[in-house]
Amino acid sequence: MRPMPKRDIEEFYRRLELTRPIPQTELEFINPFTLLGAVVLSAQATDVGVNKATPALFALADRPAKMAALGEERVANLIRTIGLYRTKARNVIALSRILVEKYDGVVPRDRDTLETLPGVGRKTANVVLNVAFGEPTIAVDTHIFRVGNRTGLAPGKTPLAVEAGLEARTPRKYKLHAHHWLILHGRYVCMARKPDCPVCVVADLCRYGAKTVPAEMIAARAEMAAGEPNALAEPKPQKAPTRRKPPLNEPAVASVPRGRRTAR
Repeated sequence: MRPMPKRDIEEFYRRLELTRPIPQTELEFINPFTLLGAVVLSAQATDVGVNKATPALFALADRPAKMAALGEERVANLIRTIGLYRTKARNVIALSRILVEKYDGVVPRDRDTLETLPGVGRKTANVVLNVAFGEPTIAVDTHIFRVGNRTGLAPGKTPLAVEAGLEARTPRKYKLHAHHWLILHGRYVCMARKPDCPVCVVADLCRYGAKTVPAEMIAARAEMAAGEPNALAEPKPQKAPTRRKPPLNEPAVASVPRGRRTAR
């Protein structure tokens, strides 16, 4: 795959920003701890599925001490609709106890420290740093891995290689929201089996060779983007949000109101 030129990368992000000025995560959470728990639970599961299980869990335990007090069996019963729920319950209880014993119940604002917690890998740590603390990290999941390779934005054979490419090639002013722009684009437009190229606002910049849209439509898109950028339509998500999304620009260390914020 031929990498996307620097000038096209700038335009790529500019258009994604036009479609979603303040992207937000689709996971529901209350504060940095519940965000950490939700991301751990979302491994090999959908955000929709996690959001169905976590309200009852977080109503009982929105702090590490409360979660640890619930115990593994109680947590497992509350999240049993999520895949691998027993392993995830074990991890959530274990990381809650560590947070209480080593960090006074506070979620660390450090990737290396986060990665020492049970069930937390680099992707999960990057999501927490980005969403809870406003760090310009990019967590590469299956969607971002696909978009990075398919478009030529940051080709790589491994998630770490794609992450490194995105870190190096994403303009500084777009880094804070890059994670969520890319994951939402991959989830609702650049889907795995059949990308929705006819509604894609960056189809003319994309290096994908099997686009599902005629060349003349791509050319028209490019002309419209250059002459009337505000005319770019935002792709509608397949699943409408059920709660009002709170603003993203809250203090990084403060508790976050319950709701969805996005950026997998």
